[in-house]
Amino acid sequence: MQKMPAWADIVLVPLVSLILAAALSALVIVGIGEDPVASVKMMVQGALGSTYGWGYTLYYATNFMFTGLAVSVAFHARMFNIGGEGQAMIGGLGVALVALYIPWPHWSMAIIGCTIGAAIFGAAWAYVPAILQAKRGSHIVITTIMFNFIAAALLNYLLVNILIPPGSMDPATESFPAATHLPTLHDLLAPLGIKFSKAAPANVSLILALLSAFAVWILIWRTRLGYEIRSFGHSESAAKYAGINPVKITVIAMLISGGLAGMMSINTTMGESERLILNATEGAGFIGIAVALMGRSHPFGVVLASILFGFLYQGGAELALWTKIPRELIVVIQALVILFTGALDQMVRAPIEKLFLAFGRKGV
Repeated sequence: MQKMPAWADIVLVPLVSLILAAALSALVIVGIGEDPVASVKMMVQGALGSTYGWGYTLYYATNFMFTGLAVSVAFHARMFNIGGEGQAMIGGLGVALVALYIPWPHWSMAIIGCTIGAAIFGAAWAYVPAILQAKRGSHIVITTIMFNFIAAALLNYLLVNILIPPGSMDPATESFPAATHLPTLHDLLAPLGIKFSKAAPANVSLILALLSAFAVWILIWRTRLGYEIRSFGHSESAAKYAGINPVKITVIAMLISGGLAGMMSINTTMGESERLILNATEGAGFIGIAVALMGRSHPFGVVLASILFGFLYQGGAELALWTKIPRELIVVIQALVILFTGALDQMVRAPIEKLFLAFGRKGV
């Protein structure tokens, strides 16, 4: 018998975990002499109180949707892909090469080509760890972490020595052609008569992220491949008995995961900076792990968790700017959210399961 309905697992358990994390965060804020209620109001106002704030919140959320979906797909195959950061970096390289060296007549065509480039480069960076895991038994956590550092070093070398424009001192490529520049939410909403901040970096890649979430839902729960991935994740021995090839599933799941992580660079490289720069990922690959945990590896949960972490990023920036609360405290709040949704998940889940079981017995 199912202990509790799926909606409770996806929404209620993370919500209770979030409330507990918020309560502890409030105590920390009180401890440093600030008003937690005023701090929350400032975060809400800074992140959600204007189209400018919403623009940054959704910009960050877009990054986290891609990396959260990437981690979720790997989770379903019982793999912990910590390489989203490196895969997004190399995905940015794919975006830059496609945007700079192919003449695109319009952004609507460029985004298709750059998305393919980002996905291929990100998937390629996940391929070696996948093969090492599938055929050699090398732990996916170790190899993907190592590949993050290799990706950073490779990108640094390319931007400093090869892709840098002549005479430039900035380790970055030249700006992408105007035809590849993506429309912002201001550009998309203005024809509809909806005013949105011109300064906000949120762009059309948000729609791409939402479509990717829907595609992942179809893949995992409505296709044979998704069934094989979930079966392998639940029990490798049972999957083998059913005729599922573990090497094939491991590699395919990691390729999809790496491709999704690489697609994050559409938002950062093509949408926001409009050139390839160092450190464009800004830790989004690691935040994707927390997003996947909090979203229970379900695309709908990932979208909600991404918006939450986008809110924390933008709201935290406002707190650091206008109060004595240091930016590092926002990292502490994020860590508390991760702690309760990850390490202490069972502490929250067990009482809720007991409640549902108790009410279920009374209803019988």
